[in-house]
Amino acid sequence: MLGCLRALIKEADPEVVEEWKWRGVPVWSHDGLICTGETYKNIVKMTFAKGAALKDPSRLFNSSLDGNTRRAIDFHEGEKINEEALKVLIRAAVTLNTSKARSRSTK
Repeated sequence: MLGCLRALIKEADPEVVEEWKWRGVPVWSHDGLICTGETYKNIVKMTFAKGAALKDPSRLFNSSLDGNTRRAIDFHEGEKINEEALKVLIRAAVTLNTSKARSRSTK
């Protein structure tokens, strides 16, 4: 499942930077943190750092919904992924990061 998500993130943003932090957790960035991919026994949790600021018309977020900043998607092994909606969400996170990076550089 994590491998599939990694491929979708790269398809959505070919310029994404992947690093491994915090005892082996993959972290994807583009002008700031986009999301992480924590693996657990029964799920892969994709946590968007600024998920609360993203529109989610396909209602992919199904975890960490009470926080003011982050939102997450729990994926279960064998679950069908709405690939296009996930790519839209990833691109929206990148757009949010790049717009904030641009506004910082013009100050």
